[in-house]
Amino acid sequence: MPQDWCPFCPGSGRVPDEYSVHLYPNDFAAFSPDEDEFVDHPGLYAVTGARGACDVVLYSPQHTQTPAQLAVGQWLEVIEMWSRRTDELYARPGIAYVAVFENQGDAIGVTMPHPHGQIYALPVVPTLVQQETDSARQYQTEHGECLHCRVVAAEVQDRERLVCENEDFVAFVPFYGRFPSEVHLYSRRHCGRLSEMTSAEQRNLAALLSELRRKYDALYGFLMPLIMAVRQRPHGEGLEASSHFHIQFLPVQRSATKLKYMAAIESAHGTFLNDTRAEDQAAQLRAVEVETPSRRFAVAIGGIRLATLPLPIVGTNHP
Repeated sequence: MPQDWCPFCPGSGRVPDEYSVHLYPNDFAAFSPDEDEFVDHPGLYAVTGARGACDVVLYSPQHTQTPAQLAVGQWLEVIEMWSRRTDELYARPGIAYVAVFENQGDAIGVTMPHPHGQIYALPVVPTLVQQETDSARQYQTEHGECLHCRVVAAEVQDRERLVCENEDFVAFVPFYGRFPSEVHLYSRRHCGRLSEMTSAEQRNLAALLSELRRKYDALYGFLMPLIMAVRQRPHGEGLEASSHFHIQFLPVQRSATKLKYMAAIESAHGTFLNDTRAEDQAAQLRAVEVETPSRRFAVAIGGIRLATLPLPIVGTNHP
């Protein structure tokens, strides 16, 4: 790809000349509505169709604007796009799970700096999502309450692992976290999908999401390499009581100078070793002070629209 050209920028011929948030079809889709439908073949090895969809969600027309620099109103537009597209994809036959996610940072393998996330519609429920779903459903059966609601209530009461919160959402470093500075952002009210939220709840989600992303990038003074995974209820019956909307943030930066690598015990054995205390990481993130970014216009330079937003002014307890 030419260094001075980006397909996601206005003027590229690949996207509208003017847009705020835009849904772009993935040029290298792993799943497509044109593929054969999924069939669960028995046997040692099975080959089946990859029917589904792969979308790219462009957060902004500004090429160098980071997710942390998006205004709350811009995040709200992204959330509204997530919500609409999730419902559209679940309405298609054969879709078992809609995965909304974002990769950020060179250490995660990102090669396109233009701010964006992705949406995959899958013919199967991914393994980790299935494990979480099964555990929550088992807890619901045995205890008569939502496991996620119980965790949220405990964290709000304890408060030692809280990072930030508002009227409708709470973000905390989980006691059971796998990654350094891992944060889970939960809705206080029990709901399974974005489309089940009120407009006020979606706006408060945008506000807390914006605050948390700014805290992450301010923690060490640079763009935090992380994965953001939006967890919504899978397709299927009987999951309403045990499925609870939340977003998982998985950063791989363990300190200002060190990365967390998935070595033998994690990759080959599925056992995560975290050499940080959840309470300490939460305290560090709480201590980061950030300013609220405002929406600005971009200027076109050399065919790429560059953001005029400055980096947020921050204060942190790190030297």
